[in-house]
Amino acid sequence: MVKENLVEDTGLTNVLQLKNLISLAIVIVVLFVIGILSMNLFENLDADKVMCVQNPITGSLSWYTEPGIKWQGFGKITKFIKLETYEFKIPRFNDGGHGSVVGSVNYEVPLDAEHLTSLLVKYGSQQSIQKDLIEVVTNKCVYMTGPLMSSKESYAEKRTSLIFYIEDQIKSGVYKTTQEEMKTKDPITGVDKTVTVAKIVMDKTGTPLRQEEAVLSQYGIKTSNFAVTELPYDDAVEAQIKQQQSITMAVQTAMAKAKEAEQNSITVSKEGEANAAKSKWEQEVVKAKAVVLAQQQLEVATLEKSAAEQEKQKQILLGEGEATRKRLVMTADGALEKKLEALVRINENYANAMKEYKGNWVPGVVMNDVKGATAGSGANDLIDLLKAKTARELSIDMALPGEKETGSKR
Repeated sequence: MVKENLVEDTGLTNVLQLKNLISLAIVIVVLFVIGILSMNLFENLDADKVMCVQNPITGSLSWYTEPGIKWQGFGKITKFIKLETYEFKIPRFNDGGHGSVVGSVNYEVPLDAEHLTSLLVKYGSQQSIQKDLIEVVTNKCVYMTGPLMSSKESYAEKRTSLIFYIEDQIKSGVYKTTQEEMKTKDPITGVDKTVTVAKIVMDKTGTPLRQEEAVLSQYGIKTSNFAVTELPYDDAVEAQIKQQQSITMAVQTAMAKAKEAEQNSITVSKEGEANAAKSKWEQEVVKAKAVVLAQQQLEVATLEKSAAEQEKQKQILLGEGEATRKRLVMTADGALEKKLEALVRINENYANAMKEYKGNWVPGVVMNDVKGATAGSGANDLIDLLKAKTARELSIDMALPGEKETGSKR
């Protein structure tokens, strides 16, 4: 009996254990299913993305642009990155030179439901938007810009234009262009050849015409921060560009030297002109000084001449006055004073002459055979004769006024 009871208890325990295991398994499965299902009930949205939830029953689309936990309700989730970067590498230029434009551009998806829905319907994912839209548009704009310049121009003088053309076409649409033929040098051989060059067609205001509307703007996509990070060229093109740069530098150097020489020549010429002008003006200064001095001397001479004329007139007048005075004096007294002065001098001279005479004034022997002659009076007679002669020459009447009257009566 005891053994039978033990067997029954053991069987019952096993059954209970089995039931417990089955219950536990069911619970685990239910929890697993609930866990899986709960993952499709809610979705976390990061700040750098936008999210679309497609209703599993109606197929309607719900867009979320703000970060946080969003209701999924077992719907399909599609996320777009708000701002993404596309890197590109596109070759070729209008001269046939092979070179690549390496760079990047940022593109920003729209935040309105209409444009987002259009992107989702046509492209379906972020990868498709970048590959089938951004990449195609960017590559096309870069490729269409290549023919607008040669590889050398893209390397140097038109590098800024290259960046502007590409970015402008990405934002506003591809340019309308026309083809023109022009001659240029082959980048490898250096031989002249004719190439077809694309020219942008402009309207009357100088604004580029577009051959198509901007594709990205149709979807509300904005681009920014377009950058060209590298412009690698084939080895032959690179060598040719460097050679052209060397030639250009040599030409520029030669031109600079020529300009310098020309400037030096101009400087020397100007310095010579300046020196000549300086010398001329120095001579003009000397001349001016000489003219001023001569003018001063002329004025002085004129003044002196005038003074001399005045002095001459003065002396003439003085002389005439003195002559008139003397004439009047002589007329008044018969020039007695002058005559007396002359007579005194004459007698002085006679006296001096007689004084100095060492000989005999009278002969040692006098023979008086003339009746009435006085011996020894010859000297006196001579003196009387000289006095009479002098008086006659001076027109002096030596007689006293009383004697004149007496003589006249006689």
